[in-house]
Parts: sequence; structure tokens; C-alpha cells
Amino acid sequence: MIIGGSASQALASEVAKNLDDKLCHVETKKFPDGERYFRIVDEIDEDEEVIIIQSTGYPQDENMMELFFILDTLSDMNVKNITVVSPYLGYSRQERRFKDTECISAKATARLIQAMNVKRVISINLHEESICDLYGIPVDNLSAMPAIAEYIKENTDEKPVILAPDKGAQNFAKEIATILDTEYDYLEKVRLSPEKVETKTKSISVDDRRVVIIDDIISTGGTIVNAIEILKQQGATAVDVYCVHPVLVNDAVLKINAAGADNLQATNTLKSEVAGISVAKTIANHIKSL
Repeated sequence: MIIGGSASQALASEVAKNLDDKLCHVETKKFPDGERYFRIVDEIDEDEEVIIIQSTGYPQDENMMELFFILDTLSDMNVKNITVVSPYLGYSRQERRFKDTECISAKATARLIQAMNVKRVISINLHEESICDLYGIPVDNLSAMPAIAEYIKENTDEKPVILAPDKGAQNFAKEIATILDTEYDYLEKVRLSPEKVETKTKSISVDDRRVVIIDDIISTGGTIVNAIEILKQQGATAVDVYCVHPVLVNDAVLKINAAGADNLQATNTLKSEVAGISVAKTIANHIKSL
């Protein structure tokens, strides 16, 4: 039985079709004061395996609370085999403490989810792999790079250079480049003098080449805008931008397109106008393998 939360209903429907499983009928609404209402309409046997699909991105508090409502309802129904699929797991960008007495939000979220009798958590491209260690239950951190690579292959006639906007994202570029059998690189800052710093590709020239920028999360888009401008200056014929999680706040889409991006695409881990790459098969295939 697949239950789709408000943040991921379309994705849940796709996953259910891929698995040939039933999509549970639920009722959700928001009261005038902002509080949420949730009800499971279909009957669920207590021995049935239930998979909840609910991203907990913006508005994080609202989507996370709905997830807890679903879990608590299933607990009252004595359902024991529950898997949470949160393609974008909110509050996971702080997995350690930087200052005394500050909250480790990823750990707090882990404690709350585990307290609701969840047996397994599945997410996609967590910001840090170490987040999995905060849980005492299995956490499967899937990669959306094969789905993105397939989309690039189907929509690009030439073999582009796959580029990470910084060293921290180079593994994403490497994964896609390996699938597409092409080159990859990342941007680095090189100090030319005490007063001058230049940003350029580490080892590959992009002159007269199509470039694909790949990152896990694009939030304000500032890093991507800077990368596009640099690549255009270095002679790139086209710059396409891809990401897993399209947070895209503060007019990020407009800024990226205005900077000269030839294409902007993301997966549907979050609802977005640019979420044209589905991760439904990625999730469904993994569930089949369990």
C-alpha cells in the first residue's frame, strides 16, 4: 500500500504504478488557521507493508507534521511494517554541532521519525552521507544521477563536459560522466596574486564545448549564476544546469536563466516548475530489490 503525502502525491502515484501497488485514498486539508487535517480513507490490514512517500521540503514544518500525522494514524491502526520515503528530507543540512548548545536538526528529525515505529527510511542524495549514521534503523541514500544522466542522453545530441560547481560536488559529475562516457571536471579558485583570485575549470578546457553543471541542491542560485558566467567567458557554447533538489528560492530560476543557462532541469523530489526528471523508477526499483 502506497500513501502519498501532500508534498509528493504525483510522485507517489508514479511509484505505485511502477510497483503495480495500490495507491491509498487519503483526505487532507488545511484549516483557516493553518493547521492540517489528515485521514486515511481506505482500509489497511495491520500486517500489510505500507510505504509513505512525503518530501519534507518547504514548508518544512507543515510537511514534516503531516508525515507525523500519517505515521501516528498508522500506529493507531496497528500497522507494523512502515517505510518512509522522503526524497527530500527536510532539516538534514545540519548533521553536526558547530556551536555549543545549538540543535543538530538532522539528529532531532531522526529521533522523531524513529519514535513513530518506522522500520526503514529511503531518501535521495542526502546532503551528507553521515546523516544515515544518526538513525538506528536502515537508511537508504539513493542517487538520482542515473535518472539525470538518462535525461541528458535523451535530450542532448552531443557529449557534454559534466561540471561540478565546486570540488564538493565532483562525485556527482563523475557519476554522470561515467554513465555517459564523457569527461568531467569541477571549478576551483586559483590565487594569481595576493589581490587577485580566478575561478576556472580544474583540468579541462570548455572552449567550444557544451557544458552540463550538476549539483545536489540549488537554493538561491548564486553559485550557479557565477559558474555560468565564468563558463561563458571561457568559451562554452552552451551551459545546461541540472540538480536533484530544486529548492530555488528568491527568484533563483529567473537569475539562473538571466545568467545565460540554456536549460534548467531538476528531479521531482520537490515540486517545482523545472522538475522534469522523475525519480519514480529509482524509488520503485529500489523497493523491488528489498
